[in-house]
Amino acid sequence: MGLTSLLLQLMTAALAIGALVATVWAWPRLAGRLAGRRWTAVLARAGVLTGNQVLTLAALGLLVNNYFGFYGSWDDLLGTDPGTAAITIAGQGLQVLDSQAVRGGRIEQVIMPGPTTHLSEQAYVFLPTAYLRDQRRRFPAILALTGYPGDPRNLMTRLDLPGRLATAISRHQVPPAVLVMMRPSVVLPRDTECVDVPGGPQVQKYFADDVRRDMTTAYRVAPGRESWGILGGSTGGYCALKLAMTHPQAFSAAVSLSGYYRTIIDGTTGDLFGGQQAVEHDNDLMWRLATLPAPPVSVLVTSSRKGESDYRSTLAFLAAVKPPMQASSLILPSGGHNFNTWNRELPQALPWLAQQLHAPTGETPSPTGTPG
Repeated sequence: MGLTSLLLQLMTAALAIGALVATVWAWPRLAGRLAGRRWTAVLARAGVLTGNQVLTLAALGLLVNNYFGFYGSWDDLLGTDPGTAAITIAGQGLQVLDSQAVRGGRIEQVIMPGPTTHLSEQAYVFLPTAYLRDQRRRFPAILALTGYPGDPRNLMTRLDLPGRLATAISRHQVPPAVLVMMRPSVVLPRDTECVDVPGGPQVQKYFADDVRRDMTTAYRVAPGRESWGILGGSTGGYCALKLAMTHPQAFSAAVSLSGYYRTIIDGTTGDLFGGQQAVEHDNDLMWRLATLPAPPVSVLVTSSRKGESDYRSTLAFLAAVKPPMQASSLILPSGGHNFNTWNRELPQALPWLAQQLHAPTGETPSPTGTPG
């Protein structure tokens, strides 16, 4: 039974409620049967209470996990998901695992190999109807990242990015674009914060080089920076800003939904900098703005005056931006760090990003021997 299945949630909730009712009914009888055996009575009552708490916490945990999309499967939760290790051979091409028609186009589930970093990760690629019809045209692309640990399916089920993009395209609000949906944590259960870890996984390079190379090779996606944008929420928002600012030759625009501006170091990340202050500085966006020349990119950052812990740091980031970098903001009066808030921001944020991108003029033949 899947971790996110509704049946599992209902069964666990029913067990928790049933256990509570049974405890209320049996508590006086339990005390009477164990009268005179003090330690046995104490242990029995403690065991009953512990069982109730475990079941209640399990029911709440499943509910919260399904709502926020922290883990998509038991393997994901336990760190045994084989998806990230399915293909790790350098040079092996992108592989399509599944394909299905959706409103406004088609979604393909793929494995995105890293020929230079030896990393690989699952992705979902949305191909708009215009892409399927026009076989000689290259399209701009948006790389969309979840938070940590994240499940790329949440970008479809909780945020409906393909549906939103398809609607905007059909209304002629934005040009057709390909959407690449992934999670930034390519070496779960570790949270790498999209850092090129010294002596470890080169995650930033994976997204900036390998993913873009995979897409431009396997699909009719334009390779130029003016055709590539990146969007993310929470950890994905931080990664989106950092990738655009550190690789302006690869991305021209980024959207950060409730993102932050310095690498978070905790028990899930371990040592990401290898004791090297230079690496720490490179991943500190505020340090980069204060010290290095501003990159020629456009960014949109979002936050809320009430409910978001990053509000003040967002204002500081906006104040630090200088030309040729351009920064816009979308600040809500209130909103928490969750899908509900991001769903309120995306009707403006996603079209903004798509409008920053430009496809090359002219025609180009379709890639041969590849999907799409």
